[in-house]
Parts: sequence; structure tokens; C-alpha cells
Amino acid sequence: MNYKGTRDATITTTAAQAIVQGISKDGGLFVPETLPSYSYADLVAMKDMQYTERAARVLSDFLPEFSAEEIKECVSAAYAAEKFSGGHPAPVVSVRNGDTTMNVLELWHGPTCAFKDMALQLLPHLLTHSLKKTKCDKTAVILVATSGDTGKAALEGFKDVENTKILVFYPENGVSPMQKRQMNTQEGENVSVCAIEGNFDDAQTGVKRIFVDPAVNEKLNQNGMLFSSANSINWGRLLPQIVYYFSAYCDLMAKGILTQEGEKINLVVPTGNFGNILAGYYAMKMGLPVNKLICASNSNNVLTEFLNTGVYDRNRAFHATISPSMDILISSNLERLLYDVTGHDAGKVAGWMQELNTTGRYQVDDETFAKLKAVFCGAYCDDETTKATIKEVFQGAGYLCDTHTAVAVNAYEQYLAKTGDKATQTVVVSTASPYKFADAVLSAVSDSYDSGKSEFEKVEELAQETKTEIPAPIAGLEQKQVRFQNRCKKENMSDVLLQMVHLK
Repeated sequence: MNYKGTRDATITTTAAQAIVQGISKDGGLFVPETLPSYSYADLVAMKDMQYTERAARVLSDFLPEFSAEEIKECVSAAYAAEKFSGGHPAPVVSVRNGDTTMNVLELWHGPTCAFKDMALQLLPHLLTHSLKKTKCDKTAVILVATSGDTGKAALEGFKDVENTKILVFYPENGVSPMQKRQMNTQEGENVSVCAIEGNFDDAQTGVKRIFVDPAVNEKLNQNGMLFSSANSINWGRLLPQIVYYFSAYCDLMAKGILTQEGEKINLVVPTGNFGNILAGYYAMKMGLPVNKLICASNSNNVLTEFLNTGVYDRNRAFHATISPSMDILISSNLERLLYDVTGHDAGKVAGWMQELNTTGRYQVDDETFAKLKAVFCGAYCDDETTKATIKEVFQGAGYLCDTHTAVAVNAYEQYLAKTGDKATQTVVVSTASPYKFADAVLSAVSDSYDSGKSEFEKVEELAQETKTEIPAPIAGLEQKQVRFQNRCKKENMSDVLLQMVHLK
């Protein structure tokens, strides 16, 4: 299987090179030329597999240069029991709230308590193998922009990995206190962290600009380094996310919840950069029986508007919300979706991306919009509704969810109110532990909330109030030493990067 660039039809590369490179030199993203096809018999065969076996099965169809032994080695190391609590990296929990039952796919049992661990515990293994396969003897500089969870998960995944350096930029006032502390206490000799004065879109735009800057790339090349990415612009980040949608379906089969051949499910996904829901779309294209992909957004509702109108317009107010990992107005992975629904029309996609870059908006044609509407629907809610949903689900179902999962639950409730579709089994993707956003979650469920308490006092109070357990990675964070307190203007990111890799 080869990989193509979304903006230039002439670009073709291998899976290993796509993972090493991260992003095409023209700013486009790498996508597989074709998608493998899975039958119902394949799903039945996967039903009784362990998660690592399911992951190996899916990855083998996308990584032809990797041997079966190499893939097994990668997934076994990534999803080892000591890294993921509870014995299953991605369990499905049935939650009944009133007369509605949701199947909640919990993706936050890894070392940083967020869904990014599902990919970023695996990506370092894929990258190190890919460097060898491409006969690259350079040090990979992993450049990351984060809205909160990717940064810590990438730092944890790549810490002290041989022949890599990882540099993370995050918006200074755009992540939760717990996310900030997770990043700034990160251990490892090859890691660096810097806050920027701006929002996530500023960080992401700056990182993309650095990736294609000839002068910066030449300086790295002269010093035995090259760029790669741990953001979901890297296919090696997106690929592992396809696995957990297949795994969730297989678990529902194993539990006897899905009993009919070809029985469809809805997927409700909180997303900002569109990678998490795009993985669900790819799973559907591969044969996973999916009815609707419900895209859940917060007040930064650019995706909701796009899916409802066909107009993508980032020219709007940016909101710093209690679900900061979704505080994004430029959703990079939407480009991959457009490439697919236009029949791999790289010229059309490049035109829309150019419009977005120059005017801040674009509108897809009627045919493309019709294809999107057939599969996707979008919904959003503000912070107050998010808190109300957290309280409602906790009081009604005894289930505590974080601020991002609550957005997804509310989006599902809006979908039900609009369609009445209670017959279709629905998987709600839960992307983070509530303890990563203890302040907001506590304020939603407690009648005696005190904003003046410290973050760790709020963590303790949340545990007492809800009779839930503090995840070990959060509990141990208070004693860790703060290592990074760097900050810069968004215009100076290139200079900071060169300083952090000791080239300036």
C-alpha cells in the first residue's frame, strides 16, 4: 500500500516514509491510496481477540513494509498492562441515563489519562522502525502543537526514545491547570516544552509553517536532524485510532448487544482537529457497520456549522472553554475527509485549503456537501450546558464524565431529540478522565464548590464528592518537579525551536 498527498496527485510514498516525514512538503497530508475491506466474517473473527491482536490485524493492512513480528512487537509494547489500567486499553461501558442507554468507549486508561495515549504509546515504536526502514540515520525532531492532551501524551510516548527529540508548543492560557502541570513536569532527557502567547490555532499554524520552512529544514539537515510530527497530521498517529472503533464493535458483539449481521451503530465523537472522528469514518469505509457519525463540538462550533451548511469559516470569535482540547478553529484532518469524498481530487482540495489560508473560509460544492450530509451530523453546546450534562449524567446514571465526553453526550441527546433514533446502538467516545478537568467537573457536581482551592485540593474533593478513584498518574503529579516554564510569542516559535535543539 502506498500513500498519496492530499494536495498534489503526483506525490506517492511508502507507509514508513509517510510516518517519518509526518506532513507533505507542500503542506498536504498523507493518506492511503486505498482502504482495506473488512467483512462481517472478519469482525466475527476479531470478536474474541485481545486488543493487541485486533490492533495487529488492522495495522498489518496499512503497513506492508512491517513484518508480522515487528507489528506484534510494536503493539505489545504500546499496550502493555503496566501502561493501561484495568486490563483493557479501550473498554466499553454501558451507561443508562433515564430511558437512554449509551455504550461509552473509555479511551483514557493510559499513562496520561487521555485518548491520545491510544496512538501516542504506539507511534514512537512505528517511527523508530520506520526510520530504519527508510535508512534514515538522522535524529527525528518531533514537533508538536497541542490543545492539551496531545502534548503530554506525545512527551510521555517519546521520552528518552533513541534518536528522537520532542518539542511541544501549547497555548499559555488554553489548557487546563492539570494539563499544563503534566507537560511542565515531564521527565526525559530529549523533551522540551514551551507556552506561546496565543491560542491552539496559532500554535498549530506556527508548527505547520516551521515544517515547510526551507531555512529551518536546511539547518536541521546540516546537523543530522529532520522533522517529524506526533500530531494527527501524521498518519502514524491517526492509524492506531481506527483500531478502537473496530474493537468497540467487537466488544459489543461479544457482550451480545450486537447480534445481527451488519447491524449498524452510531458513533458520537467529541473532536476539534477532526482526527478522532475521521478515524471512525475510515473504519466505516473499511466495512464497519456505521449509521451516523455525530460530530460533537463546544462553543468553537466551526465544524457544526460546516457539517450543516457546507461552509467552513474560521472568521469568528475564539472561545477558551472548559473543554480546551476542542478549542480549535482550523481542523486539519478535515482535509483528509474532503480528499476522500471528492474521489481523491487533490486539485479541488488544494484550492479549498488555499482559500482557507487567504480568506479564512471556503464552501464545498453541492455534490461534496451531499456526501457529507449522508454520513455526518454536527451538534454543539456551550460551557453551561456541558456542566449541566455532567451533573445530569452523574445524578441520573451514577457515571462521571469529563468536559469533552459531556459535550458528546449532549450532542447525542440533541441527535435523539431531532431523529428519535433510539433503536440504533450508539457508542459515545469518552476522551479523558474527569480528573484532568477537576475544577470544571467539581463545579458541575458539587453544591459546595470553592473556586479558591488548589487544583489538587479540587481533585481530592472530587473523589470524595463522587466516590470515584483518582487515577494513579494524576495522584502522583503533585509531587513532581516543574521543569519547564518557557514562553514565547507565536512569531518567535522558529527561534525557540532552534534554541531547544541547541542550534542557536
